[in-house]
Amino acid sequence: LLRCLLMTCACRGVDPSEMGSTHILEKEPTESLSNGTSSNVEAAKRLAKRLYQLDRFKRSDVAKHLGKNNEFSRLVAEEYLKFFDFTGMTLDQSLRYFFKAFSLVGETQERERVLIHFSNRYFYCNPDTIASQDGVHCLTCAMMLLNTDLHGHNIGKKMTCQEFIANLQGVNEGVDFSKDLLKALYNSIKNEKLEWAVDDEEKKKSPSEGTDEKANGTHPKTISRIGSTTNPFLDIPHDPNATVYKSGFLARKIHADMDGKKTPRGKRGWKTFYAVLKGTVLYLQKDEYKPEKALSEEDLKNAVSVHHALASKATDYEKKPNVFKLKTADWRVLLFQTQSPEEMQGWINKINCVAAVFSAPPFPAAIGSQKKFSRPLLPATTTKLSQEEQLKSHEGKLKQITTELAEHRSYPPDKKVKAKDVDEYKLKDHYLEFEKTRYEMYVSVLKEGGKQLLSHDENEAAGLKKSHSSPSLNPDSSPITAKVKRNVSERKDHRPETPGIKQKVT
Repeated sequence: LLRCLLMTCACRGVDPSEMGSTHILEKEPTESLSNGTSSNVEAAKRLAKRLYQLDRFKRSDVAKHLGKNNEFSRLVAEEYLKFFDFTGMTLDQSLRYFFKAFSLVGETQERERVLIHFSNRYFYCNPDTIASQDGVHCLTCAMMLLNTDLHGHNIGKKMTCQEFIANLQGVNEGVDFSKDLLKALYNSIKNEKLEWAVDDEEKKKSPSEGTDEKANGTHPKTISRIGSTTNPFLDIPHDPNATVYKSGFLARKIHADMDGKKTPRGKRGWKTFYAVLKGTVLYLQKDEYKPEKALSEEDLKNAVSVHHALASKATDYEKKPNVFKLKTADWRVLLFQTQSPEEMQGWINKINCVAAVFSAPPFPAAIGSQKKFSRPLLPATTTKLSQEEQLKSHEGKLKQITTELAEHRSYPPDKKVKAKDVDEYKLKDHYLEFEKTRYEMYVSVLKEGGKQLLSHDENEAAGLKKSHSSPSLNPDSSPITAKVKRNVSERKDHRPETPGIKQKVT
């Protein structure tokens, strides 16, 4: 929950013709560069005051100065927050009060830092209400998540109060938050949407150009958002201008739902789609892909983000030939059947290549005292790293996961411990083993060429060109099927988090 804002944030540009914060910073005296000095503090105070009073600044300029990752920006943020007195106010009241002053726009990391500054200030004003600054920040981000889930445009059931409480178990310095507190926060967000201030020119725009889309750096006519049932972390941007990397007919079987939960029997059947891997999204459409055709709500609902995903041959599935498995960032498991072994391998290669090249680095958890193991959240935003930096990031993550797995296995649980503790151990072991496999694949892909593999694949060049009109493809054709004696091997991976089930597929 600590990174709940990551999936709802996007970069918003600033018109260089207008007098923005960068222009003013250039006129700051050089003394502001001497970090830690009294002159630096005085410069931070002056800038913070102008930001608060909106003196030659727009509301959308404020967050960019508070959220930069340098010492001067931290000083500015500290001074800016001193203009807010949250003493005696509830956390939701304080957040609404804070958001009235500026627009929470900018890069994902910048927004995260702004919320950290807010959390620190709230804890300073109310030291006896919540146990720690980390606890305040956890609840702040949880409210942002809840706000997106209850009032966003995601498709599916909204988060319930019970789910909200369950999501926050054990994250308050290893213990639970008060249920009364969580219920009050839930009802507050449910009854009134969290909104931040907007600039005057934004208010003048028509309802069709709502501030929610603009504040998130998207335009309703060009980029919409794809919901992921009850998990707003995985809401992904649909960009019609993204590059098409592969397309063709695929039969899909939903093997496991979010978090590896077994898919209900009536929803597990095979269905044939025209699949388009476009950007980091695998679109599954009932009709053939045409770039000028608008996607239906059903198309968006079927879409799958391949960020932080892993595709592999479904070696344990024997009922149909040429089947590969896709395990997503939220641990859904989908099976896809292709028309040939070559086509199957082509899809596996493309999906893994897109995931390796474009998946943004995961953010470190802010709290490490949780009793219950939970997987970290993986941002769906596209990485801003160069290919060389991306490779180093994956190699660093692989090294970290490998070390953590070795340490984890060096201290197996005693046979006398509770069954719940054994389950937690096995769950973490399964997670680390899968992550190790995933990052090994990513490192291998980037070492082999990464982006070059996406743009210079002669064997698939014709297929990519056809993806825009595909006149030779027969919509009635479907992947080859074969009758194979029924077995139970397909059930092995329906719940990957269940430690008691032996799994060959990860």
